[in-house]
Amino acid sequence: MMVRRRSVGDNLEHKGRIHDGGKSHRNQPSGMLGKPVIRGTRITVELILRKLSEGATESDLIDAHPRLTREDIRAAIAYAADTLANEETLSLESAG
Repeated sequence: MMVRRRSVGDNLEHKGRIHDGGKSHRNQPSGMLGKPVIRGTRITVELILRKLSEGATESDLIDAHPRLTREDIRAAIAYAADTLANEETLSLESAG
């Protein structure tokens, strides 16, 4: 059985732009059901990545979400890249 474990460290706050739902910092309120969000908004990193993968431009996202900045979009992409870079795959063998 393969298990993926993500290591989310303090360096993933991306200059204070991303709130990770309390996964790497204690005593912070959760974002959107624990998903990483742009700090001060309810815009998830997942939403930004999905819209970009569907062909949306930075301008499209900013038009749809006026509180969003180009720096926020870049921080979301960097957060996703860092999260994947720190992901570990562990192999678990059954005891019997």
